[in-house]
Amino acid sequence: MADDMGWTVPRRQLGRALRELRTEARITLDSAEALQCRRQKMWRIETGLGPVRALDVKVMCELYGATPEPSGALTALANETKAKGWWHSYGDAIPDWFELYVGLESAACFIRRFDEALVPGTLQSRANALAVYQHRHEVTGEERERLVEVRLQRQALLHRRLPQAPKLEVILAEAALLRTVGDPVTMADQLRHLLEVGELPNASVRVLPWTAGIHRGAEAGTFVILDFPPAGWRRVAQEHAQRQQRR
Repeated sequence: MADDMGWTVPRRQLGRALRELRTEARITLDSAEALQCRRQKMWRIETGLGPVRALDVKVMCELYGATPEPSGALTALANETKAKGWWHSYGDAIPDWFELYVGLESAACFIRRFDEALVPGTLQSRANALAVYQHRHEVTGEERERLVEVRLQRQALLHRRLPQAPKLEVILAEAALLRTVGDPVTMADQLRHLLEVGELPNASVRVLPWTAGIHRGAEAGTFVILDFPPAGWRRVAQEHAQRQQRR
């Protein structure tokens, strides 16, 4: 199941792009079935629920009358639906239940979150992250370092160039900054790190003070909202070309 989670993002991208082509061609799933394309199979591909063969994508593009550009890009993307994300190289450092979120986070264009008790992993300094894991006596020193590296790797998305780095908006409850993690030196380092992140053009970090009293964030607790860019075939083709250039 862990591997399947790693493929979720490209599958969904491909599915949305194929659905857009089908809609533009004014073909319904029922009429596609009449043309000897199984309705259930097409539905699973469009919703990103199953593996996708390049041959199936090629047939669907021909059915929709797609030109060579989207057909080639989407067929190539079908091959990438089996590729693993960077997080797979960390093995057990990322539990199965968290892999899906890491994959979705890496594909998001806008990340909004409210954190009530701790500075979130995407904003933690190395020293702070190490201090958080110091309390986990069941992990070894080597495992602790790998856990920290995962957090730092997740932070890299704020600085990436291709695809464009997501916009990040974070609201921290004041309690997250008053709770001592590690020692005073670690806390000072963490505050400096927050200031640095807040200066990024695509990031905003705000603090909700105690004096705000009861608020909606206190009712809901910590939460994250991820927004994703529209994944039409044109954007998919552009992203595929960018990936090829990086290789």
